[in-house]
Amino acid sequence: MTLDQVFLGLIALAVLAMAAGQVVAIVMTMRAVRSMGDSLRRFENEFRPIMANLHEMSAEAKRAAALATAQVERADRLLGEAARRVDDTMSVVQRAILGPARDGMAIIQGIKAAFTAFRELKSRPRPRTAPNIGPVPRAVPDPGDDDHASFIG
Repeated sequence: MTLDQVFLGLIALAVLAMAAGQVVAIVMTMRAVRSMGDSLRRFENEFRPIMANLHEMSAEAKRAAALATAQVERADRLLGEAARRVDDTMSVVQRAILGPARDGMAIIQGIKAAFTAFRELKSRPRPRTAPNIGPVPRAVPDPGDDDHASFIG
C-alpha cells in the first residue's frame, strides 16, 4: 500500500467519524426536542387548571368588587338620608321648643320688669307739693338691646 492510499483511508475514516458524530448529534438533538415537547405538554396540562382557577378567581373578585361598590353606595345614600332626617328633626325641635321658650322668657322678663317698676314706684318718695311729672319707667326692655332677656345665643 502506498502512502496516498493510507492518507486516503485516513480521510475516509475521518469523514466517516464526522458523519457518525453528526448522526449522534442529530439523534441527541431529536431526543432533547422530544423530551422538551413532553415537558411542555406536561407543564401545559398542569398549568391549564391553574389558569382556569385564576380566571374564576378574577371573575369572582370582579363580582365582589361590584357588590362592595354597590353596598358602599347604598350605605352612603342611607347615611346621607339619615343625616338629612336628623337635621330636619333638629329644625322641628328647635322651632317647637326654642320658639315658645323665647316667647315664655320674654313674657317672664316683662312680668319681672313690671314688678320691678311697681317696686320702684312704691319705694320712691312722693313730693308733696308738685304732682309726679317725670319719665315713666319702662316695663319692657328695649328689643334692640343685646342684654335683652329673651336673647338666647
